[in-house]
Amino acid sequence: MQELTADVIRASFVNADERDLEILDLPPDLMLADWFHLDFLAWRDPATRSRCYAVVELDGEPTGVVLRVAASSSRARNGICNICRTMQPGNQVTMMSARKGGEAGRREESIGTYMCADASCHQNVRIAHPLAPGEFRADVDFRIDSTARRMRDFVRRVRDAD
Repeated sequence: MQELTADVIRASFVNADERDLEILDLPPDLMLADWFHLDFLAWRDPATRSRCYAVVELDGEPTGVVLRVAASSSRARNGICNICRTMQPGNQVTMMSARKGGEAGRREESIGTYMCADASCHQNVRIAHPLAPGEFRADVDFRIDSTARRMRDFVRRVRDAD
């Protein structure tokens, strides 16, 4: 992922209004980001825990979406994130929704998906699990690429809602 400044990140949001941008808090560790190894940037707002943000590269441009975190967590014992496809305890996966971009967003239409509650999808697929018999490193690389593709697809669906 290309290195992004705070101003570029703020300008990238396709479904944010002025109020969203006013209350947006960037990730506290942004200055330490290893941009070469990031497939996308996602974080929970440290000041407004009901918000999450994701920025991906679409057509060579940074494109971000504001997500709203569901008020209550799942009562399920386990859950699966639709982005990284990681099985986790139910309270670590939550519904997040994004108001669509453009006219559809002005009509208050939204798209939702289950995601890691701490927006750690990028890290979760990189956790070094012991390889199962017959599993190759390529399987892990495939998971990383698939996670990035699913996040880009989600952001594209928000952006291209009209």
